[in-house]
Amino acid sequence: MQASIRNTFLLFTLLLPSLCHAQDDAARYHLRPGDTVTIEYRYTPEFNTSVPVQPDGYATIPMLGQIKLAGMTLVQIHDVLLAKAAEELVNPQISVILKDFEKPSYIVGGDVTNPGKFDIRGRVTALRAIEIAGGFKPFSKASQVLVIRPINDVDGQTFVLDLKKLINKKDTSMDMDLQAGDLIIVPKTRIGKLEPYIRLINAGVYYTPVGR
Repeated sequence: MQASIRNTFLLFTLLLPSLCHAQDDAARYHLRPGDTVTIEYRYTPEFNTSVPVQPDGYATIPMLGQIKLAGMTLVQIHDVLLAKAAEELVNPQISVILKDFEKPSYIVGGDVTNPGKFDIRGRVTALRAIEIAGGFKPFSKASQVLVIRPINDVDGQTFVLDLKKLINKKDTSMDMDLQAGDLIIVPKTRIGKLEPYIRLINAGVYYTPVGR
Protein backbone atom coordinates (compact mmCIF):
# COMPACT_ATOMS: atom_id res chain seq x y z
CA MET A 1 0.00 0.00 0.00
CA GLN A 2 2.77 2.42 0.99
CA ALA A 3 4.68 1.54 -2.19
CA SER A 4 1.59 2.33 -4.27
CA ILE A 5 1.15 5.69 -2.56
CA ARG A 6 4.86 6.46 -3.00
CA ASN A 7 4.70 5.60 -6.74
CA THR A 8 1.60 7.77 -7.20
CA PHE A 9 3.29 10.68 -5.44
CA LEU A 10 6.42 10.23 -7.59
CA LEU A 11 4.33 10.22 -10.79
CA PHE A 12 2.49 13.37 -9.69
CA THR A 13 5.82 15.07 -8.91
CA LEU A 14 7.12 14.25 -12.38
CA LEU A 15 3.95 15.48 -14.11
CA LEU A 16 3.51 18.65 -12.05
CA PRO A 17 5.93 20.83 -14.09
CA SER A 18 4.19 19.84 -17.33
CA LEU A 19 0.75 20.55 -15.87
CA CYS A 20 1.86 23.94 -14.57
CA HIS A 21 3.42 24.79 -17.94
CA ALA A 22 0.18 23.84 -19.76
CA GLN A 23 -1.90 25.98 -17.40
CA ASP A 24 0.56 28.86 -17.84
CA ASP A 25 0.27 28.63 -21.64
CA ALA A 26 -3.54 28.57 -21.42
CA ALA A 27 -3.53 31.74 -19.32
CA ARG A 28 -1.21 33.65 -21.66
CA TYR A 29 -2.30 35.72 -24.64
CA HIS A 30 -2.54 33.79 -27.90
CA LEU A 31 -1.93 35.78 -31.06
CA ARG A 32 -4.72 36.29 -33.56
CA PRO A 33 -4.98 37.88 -37.03
CA GLY A 34 -4.45 41.64 -36.89
CA ASP A 35 -1.78 41.46 -34.17
CA THR A 36 1.75 42.75 -34.83
CA VAL A 37 4.95 41.33 -33.36
CA THR A 38 8.44 42.81 -33.28
CA ILE A 39 11.38 40.40 -33.71
CA GLU A 40 14.78 41.62 -32.52
CA TYR A 41 18.13 39.88 -33.05
CA ARG A 42 20.77 40.62 -30.43
CA TYR A 43 23.84 40.09 -32.63
CA THR A 44 22.36 40.76 -36.07
CA PRO A 45 20.08 43.80 -35.67
CA GLU A 46 19.92 44.21 -39.44
CA PHE A 47 17.31 41.44 -39.38
CA ASN A 48 15.09 43.22 -36.84
CA THR A 49 11.54 43.55 -38.10
CA SER A 50 7.88 44.10 -37.18
CA VAL A 51 5.34 41.92 -38.95
CA PRO A 52 1.55 41.71 -38.86
CA VAL A 53 -0.36 38.46 -38.48
CA GLN A 54 -2.36 38.08 -41.67
CA PRO A 55 -6.03 37.00 -41.83
CA ASP A 56 -4.95 33.40 -42.51
CA GLY A 57 -2.87 33.40 -39.32
CA TYR A 58 0.53 33.52 -41.05
CA ALA A 59 3.22 36.20 -40.98
CA THR A 60 5.90 36.77 -43.59
CA ILE A 61 9.21 37.09 -41.75
CA PRO A 62 12.41 38.16 -43.54
CA MET A 63 14.93 35.31 -43.88
CA LEU A 64 12.55 32.87 -42.13
CA GLY A 65 9.65 32.88 -44.61
CA GLN A 66 5.95 32.39 -43.86
CA ILE A 67 5.22 31.02 -40.39
CA LYS A 68 1.83 30.55 -38.76
CA LEU A 69 1.75 32.64 -35.58
CA ALA A 70 -1.98 32.78 -34.81
CA GLY A 71 -2.96 30.63 -31.84
CA MET A 72 0.52 30.65 -30.27
CA THR A 73 1.85 32.51 -27.24
CA LEU A 74 4.92 34.75 -27.42
CA VAL A 75 6.97 32.06 -25.70
CA GLN A 76 5.92 29.47 -28.27
CA ILE A 77 6.63 31.87 -31.14
CA HIS A 78 10.06 32.62 -29.69
CA ASP A 79 10.94 28.91 -29.64
CA VAL A 80 9.72 28.37 -33.22
CA LEU A 81 11.52 31.42 -34.61
CA LEU A 82 14.71 30.62 -32.71
CA ALA A 83 14.78 27.12 -34.23
CA LYS A 84 14.21 28.55 -37.73
CA ALA A 85 16.83 31.28 -37.25
CA ALA A 86 19.37 28.67 -36.09
CA GLU A 87 19.19 27.18 -39.59
CA GLU A 88 20.57 30.44 -41.01
CA LEU A 89 22.61 31.99 -38.18
CA VAL A 90 25.16 30.77 -35.66
CA ASN A 91 23.82 30.76 -32.07
CA PRO A 92 21.15 33.42 -32.66
CA GLN A 93 19.53 35.21 -29.76
CA ILE A 94 16.15 36.78 -30.43
CA SER A 95 13.40 38.59 -28.59
CA VAL A 96 9.73 38.54 -29.61
CA ILE A 97 7.62 41.46 -28.48
CA LEU A 98 3.90 42.03 -28.94
CA LYS A 99 3.85 45.46 -30.57
CA ASP A 100 0.14 45.79 -31.23
CA PHE A 101 -2.86 43.53 -30.82
CA GLU A 102 -6.40 43.31 -32.13
CA LYS A 103 -8.75 44.06 -29.26
CA PRO A 104 -11.44 41.41 -28.72
CA SER A 105 -14.62 42.73 -30.29
CA TYR A 106 -18.04 41.84 -31.67
CA ILE A 107 -20.30 43.37 -34.34
CA VAL A 108 -23.96 44.29 -34.00
CA GLY A 109 -25.87 44.78 -37.24
CA GLY A 110 -29.41 44.92 -38.53
CA ASP A 111 -32.33 46.76 -36.96
CA VAL A 112 -30.62 48.48 -34.03
CA THR A 113 -30.15 52.19 -33.37
CA ASN A 114 -26.35 52.33 -33.68
CA PRO A 115 -24.96 49.27 -35.50
CA GLY A 116 -21.20 48.83 -35.46
CA LYS A 117 -18.14 47.16 -34.01
CA PHE A 118 -17.66 47.19 -30.23
CA ASP A 119 -14.81 46.13 -27.94
CA ILE A 120 -15.43 43.36 -25.41
CA ARG A 121 -14.81 44.69 -21.94
CA GLY A 122 -15.67 42.13 -19.35
CA ARG A 123 -18.69 39.88 -19.68
CA VAL A 124 -21.09 40.88 -22.48
CA THR A 125 -24.29 39.04 -23.33
CA ALA A 126 -26.23 39.30 -26.60
CA LEU A 127 -28.93 41.48 -25.01
CA ARG A 128 -26.34 43.73 -23.38
CA ALA A 129 -24.54 44.07 -26.73
CA ILE A 130 -27.77 45.25 -28.36
CA GLU A 131 -28.32 47.73 -25.54
CA ILE A 132 -24.79 49.08 -26.10
CA ALA A 133 -25.66 49.44 -29.79
CA GLY A 134 -28.58 51.71 -28.88
CA GLY A 135 -31.23 49.04 -28.41
CA PHE A 136 -33.96 47.63 -30.60
CA LYS A 137 -35.89 49.81 -33.04
CA PRO A 138 -39.72 49.84 -33.00
CA PHE A 139 -40.00 47.11 -35.65
CA SER A 140 -37.08 44.92 -34.58
CA LYS A 141 -37.78 41.19 -34.45
CA ALA A 142 -36.40 40.52 -30.98
CA SER A 143 -37.74 36.96 -31.05
CA GLN A 144 -35.28 35.85 -33.76
CA VAL A 145 -31.94 37.50 -33.07
CA LEU A 146 -29.04 35.72 -34.77
CA VAL A 147 -25.59 35.26 -33.27
CA ILE A 148 -23.04 33.99 -35.79
CA ARG A 149 -19.86 32.67 -34.22
CA PRO A 150 -16.82 31.92 -36.43
CA ILE A 151 -15.29 28.48 -35.97
CA ASN A 152 -12.48 29.02 -38.47
CA ASP A 153 -11.78 31.14 -41.56
CA VAL A 154 -14.63 29.46 -43.46
CA ASP A 155 -17.18 27.94 -41.09
CA GLY A 156 -19.37 29.44 -38.40
CA GLN A 157 -22.03 28.41 -35.91
CA THR A 158 -25.40 30.19 -35.80
CA PHE A 159 -27.56 30.63 -32.70
CA VAL A 160 -31.16 31.91 -32.76
CA LEU A 161 -32.14 33.79 -29.59
CA ASP A 162 -35.65 34.72 -28.47
CA LEU A 163 -34.70 37.92 -26.65
CA LYS A 164 -38.35 38.98 -26.62
CA LYS A 165 -39.03 36.14 -24.19
CA LEU A 166 -36.02 37.26 -22.17
CA ILE A 167 -37.32 40.82 -21.96
CA ASN A 168 -40.96 39.93 -21.25
CA LYS A 169 -40.57 36.84 -19.09
CA LYS A 170 -37.05 37.34 -17.69
CA ASP A 171 -36.05 33.98 -19.17
CA THR A 172 -32.25 34.21 -18.98
CA SER A 173 -31.85 30.91 -20.84
CA MET A 174 -32.66 32.88 -24.00
CA ASP A 175 -29.47 34.96 -23.66
CA MET A 176 -25.81 33.98 -24.18
CA ASP A 177 -22.32 35.29 -23.45
CA LEU A 178 -20.49 36.69 -26.45
CA GLN A 179 -17.01 35.78 -27.64
CA ALA A 180 -14.52 37.73 -29.72
CA GLY A 181 -15.56 37.73 -33.37
CA ASP A 182 -19.28 37.16 -32.79
CA LEU A 183 -21.72 38.82 -35.19
CA ILE A 184 -25.19 39.75 -33.87
CA ILE A 185 -27.89 40.40 -36.45
CA VAL A 186 -31.29 41.84 -35.48
CA PRO A 187 -33.86 41.31 -38.26
CA LYS A 188 -37.00 43.36 -38.92
CA THR A 189 -40.57 42.16 -38.50
CA ARG A 190 -42.72 41.88 -41.62
CA ILE A 191 -44.32 45.21 -40.81
CA GLY A 192 -40.87 46.66 -40.28
CA LYS A 193 -39.86 45.64 -43.80
CA LEU A 194 -42.84 47.60 -45.14
CA GLU A 195 -42.13 50.63 -42.95
CA PRO A 196 -40.39 52.74 -45.67
CA TYR A 197 -43.40 52.33 -47.98
CA ILE A 198 -45.87 53.08 -45.18
CA ARG A 199 -44.02 56.33 -44.46
CA LEU A 200 -44.17 57.28 -48.14
CA ILE A 201 -47.91 56.62 -48.25
CA ASN A 202 -48.46 58.67 -45.11
CA ALA A 203 -46.46 61.46 -46.75
CA GLY A 204 -48.80 61.40 -49.74
CA VAL A 205 -46.46 59.65 -52.16
CA TYR A 206 -48.05 56.94 -54.27
CA TYR A 207 -46.60 54.59 -56.89
CA THR A 208 -48.33 53.68 -60.13
CA PRO A 209 -47.52 50.19 -61.44
CA VAL A 210 -45.46 50.20 -64.66
CA GLY A 211 -47.52 49.63 -67.81
CA ARG A 212 -50.75 51.13 -66.46
